[in-house]
Amino acid sequence: MDDQTRITATLHTDPACPWGYSAVPALRVLRWRYADQLDWRLVLIGLAEDAQQYVDRGFTPLRQARSAVSFRRYGMPFSPQPKSRVAATARACRAIAAARIAQPGSEWRALRALQLAQFTTPMLLDDDAHIAGVVAAATRLHAASIRALLDSPEVSAAYERDRAEARSAAGSPAELQGKTAVSDGSVRYTAPSVVFERDGVRLTAGGFQPVEAYDVLIANLDPSIERRGAAQDAAAILDAFPEGVTTREAAMLFAASNEQPDTAAAEMELLELVAEGGAVRVPVGDDAIWARPEHAGWIEGVLGEAMAAPLEAGRSAA
Repeated sequence: MDDQTRITATLHTDPACPWGYSAVPALRVLRWRYADQLDWRLVLIGLAEDAQQYVDRGFTPLRQARSAVSFRRYGMPFSPQPKSRVAATARACRAIAAARIAQPGSEWRALRALQLAQFTTPMLLDDDAHIAGVVAAATRLHAASIRALLDSPEVSAAYERDRAEARSAAGSPAELQGKTAVSDGSVRYTAPSVVFERDGVRLTAGGFQPVEAYDVLIANLDPSIERRGAAQDAAAILDAFPEGVTTREAAMLFAASNEQPDTAAAEMELLELVAEGGAVRVPVGDDAIWARPEHAGWIEGVLGEAMAAPLEAGRSAA
């Protein structure tokens, strides 16, 4: 399939949004089913430039911790430990943009790493040193290089382009569904909005959606697209996702169309593979990342960097 006939999938998200993080299992299913027939683009929303924006809206570390507990129902790992303070998201978004510029494609690992750091560790997303360390551990880029790029003209321009695109949702189907927000003057997409495009046709899945919503849009854009069935074993899942999967991600990959994922059954399958030596289980929040032994180092490195952040990390960057 050439570039002109592939479906472009543009994900609007932010590493600090629990909705965007909770949608990762559904997005994993799309990558499993359609592989490189979908040409993914990442647009960083930039939810807050300054932590005071959140403070003014009434956010506190306790409120955010309670929110984390409520989002557990969607299956991704969360830690309810209150952080030392609320943090802005712009610096983390810039770090992801820096990874994209330095090594195109690595922005996806950077995003995943910073999401895990945000929701399962004490790390604050506006501490430049620890953000750079986490992104470096995820991408194998140099932390010093990432940090040096954060305020570079290239990253600033890329980040502002992303912010502008994310704030172009006025009049969109997402707005009609109430899946947009006006937090800084413009109508913006909320995470994790996905816009699918092919041959001039544009279909929008605004905000948080079930995987079936994405699947219907893709099928309507291209009924001839190849669609892989549900995973049959845990080894195939870990081979397809060398960065590892959470238990919920595996459960959704095992589930056939319109079936409810069985998280307990998926965990049993993964544990069997661990017992055979074919996988390792890395504890994360209230769950784990499961990966092939040879691929577990990256997530251990990411978590090590994030957990090294002291409880008061980032205060000088607020």
